[in-house]
Amino acid sequence: MKSKLSRRSTLFIFLFPSLAGFFLFYIIPFLGCGWYSLLDRCIDGSFVGLKNYINLLSNKLFLMAAANTVYFALLAVPFTMLLGLLLATLINKNIRGRNIFRSTFIAPMIIPTASVVLIWNILFHNNGTLNGFLTSLGFLPVNWLNSSKARLVMILLYAWKNIGYCMVIFLGGLLKIPNEYYEAADIEGAGAFKKFIYITVPYLTPISFFIFVLSIINSFKIFREVYLLAGPYPHESIYTMQHYMNNVFISLDYQKLSAAAYIIATALGLLIYVLFIFENKFSNSLK
Repeated sequence: MKSKLSRRSTLFIFLFPSLAGFFLFYIIPFLGCGWYSLLDRCIDGSFVGLKNYINLLSNKLFLMAAANTVYFALLAVPFTMLLGLLLATLINKNIRGRNIFRSTFIAPMIIPTASVVLIWNILFHNNGTLNGFLTSLGFLPVNWLNSSKARLVMILLYAWKNIGYCMVIFLGGLLKIPNEYYEAADIEGAGAFKKFIYITVPYLTPISFFIFVLSIINSFKIFREVYLLAGPYPHESIYTMQHYMNNVFISLDYQKLSAAAYIIATALGLLIYVLFIFENKFSNSLK
């Protein structure tokens, strides 16, 4: 009994700095943000209840930003996960140069943001490399960053930066699948497609849910690159929640910003909760 208490005390002592920092810099500000969202102003504000939330949900700019964010995540996340899975399946085979191949796709994760923006600006600027190539073929140049094509650039940028992360996690899951399953499938005469559908995909489902949740969170982190590429007021197709909240912050409308933050946090929390419930049910059905 004493050993258990001493062990718990030791664990608490070592965890206390992290827990204190977490409460000081995350929990307390988040609770304060919730209180500000119920006031009409920060200093000597009056309680207005859910008025800020109602105003936000009737704001066309907010609704457009929310729709763009959801649309981007629905396109970019599955696309990146699929490419990551295909690359992991390829690297999992005994091919020459797979270590170099793996390092190539992981490199975007460690490249500084400024370098990433410089590379993509060279590629997609009006006078950039891609437009120069199109012009040499006789096509008209495309305004990539200030037209409906900007969403495609944003998706490609997200995929380029996160595909290596998905690939590495999927590769770890592939290495845990026993080879006996594939050998038994070979004896039964199953082809590569059936082995992928009936063996690989089911056993990668728990990892896929984990990657999906992290990818949704990472989709909000692409704002830095897009902001540096297209500015605070980009084309409406890539004007996301991060742009909206950044512009509201600059205008010092903290009540609207706090309400928007709580709406996003609630939506993400509910999505992740539903995904984990579905993942638990699916994992239990495999047992």
